[in-house]
Amino acid sequence: MNRVLVFEPDARHGDVLKERLQSEGQWVVLCNDPGEAEQTFRKQHFQICLWRVDSERSAEAFYTLKNHRPQTAIIAFGDSTAPGLIVNCMRAGAAHYWAVPLGEAMLQQVLSDTLSRVVSDFDHSEDFENPVPGFIGRSPRIVEIFRLLYSIKNTDSTILISGESGTGKEVVARAIHQLSNRRKGNWIAVNCGAIPASLLESELFGHVKGAFTGATQNRTGRFQLAGNGSLFLDEISELPFDLQVKLLRAIQSREFEPVGGQHSVSLDARIIAATNQDLEQAVAERRFREDLYYRLNVIPIFVPPLRSRKSDIPLLARHFIEKFSKSCNREFKGISEEAMSCLVQYHWPGNVRELENLMERVVVLKRDEGIIETKDLPIHHFKNVKLDRFVANVALPEEGLDLNEALNDFENELILQALQKTDGNKNRAATLLNLNRTTLVEKLKRKGLRISC
Repeated sequence: MNRVLVFEPDARHGDVLKERLQSEGQWVVLCNDPGEAEQTFRKQHFQICLWRVDSERSAEAFYTLKNHRPQTAIIAFGDSTAPGLIVNCMRAGAAHYWAVPLGEAMLQQVLSDTLSRVVSDFDHSEDFENPVPGFIGRSPRIVEIFRLLYSIKNTDSTILISGESGTGKEVVARAIHQLSNRRKGNWIAVNCGAIPASLLESELFGHVKGAFTGATQNRTGRFQLAGNGSLFLDEISELPFDLQVKLLRAIQSREFEPVGGQHSVSLDARIIAATNQDLEQAVAERRFREDLYYRLNVIPIFVPPLRSRKSDIPLLARHFIEKFSKSCNREFKGISEEAMSCLVQYHWPGNVRELENLMERVVVLKRDEGIIETKDLPIHHFKNVKLDRFVANVALPEEGLDLNEALNDFENELILQALQKTDGNKNRAATLLNLNRTTLVEKLKRKGLRISC
């Protein structure tokens, strides 16, 4: 049964429409007030939203709705068949327009087409926009990770997360735990590269009193502390070779022995490992056991570097500015177009962690509140950034690129340049880009771009 939200100001017409949809097997919520409809849309999940429009202006609500739940399909409907109104509704985010005079049969066809084209690709019970707090992104590669997390959330399969340092591998691991049926259990994280090799075995598996010099009492290891929760092994590539054998046996048999112990302890936790190294290369160089690699790599997840998902930079920057403004009790309205252009064009070798640290530094050190500008950014970070660079001149790298990401970056930069040239005037910027103003506003909201005017 599909969940449908209907906004119809006319109560009588709304009741008729609700009854019709319910007879077709839909689960329907009817709202006659636009404010109530928007609040209901935000608080509940719907596959379809039917929204009455009587003018181009009444379609502006779609921007807010789609920004909050982009996976919900909006069907605009009204008595008008004017091409201009229909086109503007579609540009504002509507998946379809139902002209009421065409009758109920056409409505059923519109519903069927919309569900098959838009909704069926998603797990309707979840919101892919932001599955857990702190996991920010709407770029295609991040959405694919969201999809994968929802598809594995109720499994116990071992997971290997790979990606450069600072990309957010632990954020992904925590998301897996929080989405799973183990979320009420313990979350235990171990950095295998930060603990001396001589202590790591005891740290992981625990030890019994007298197992070695200095073992004056029993110690419970991280494997046992995790219980029926999740055990996150970060920098798994740094695990000593002899411990790799013991880890492999523990995962295979679902039991382990504390150091010096004579009795096995059951392993109930789910294992999530992460690495910033190429484990296949490490296997080839005999630095990592091949059998352990395949045992860990049941569900592989690759977290892309920030430079390959630049369309997420405005969203991340805004998130970090809001986060640190709140913690530092300061108030910032956003970031200027020129400063955002610097952020988008920068290479970000430290990935999301570098962006987070930079936003914290700017929020803490900026003397006056308001808009974060280019002068507030550290010069050494952006000395090689050229604000007037035209994205289309970029050369295709040897390793290739993600075309969707490149197009997103190209669009981002053109929008920022248009706003910069017009001092933030949306009407003139839209004219430069040959767009309707409403289309430009929708793009600004969807991409998380803040302007300084």
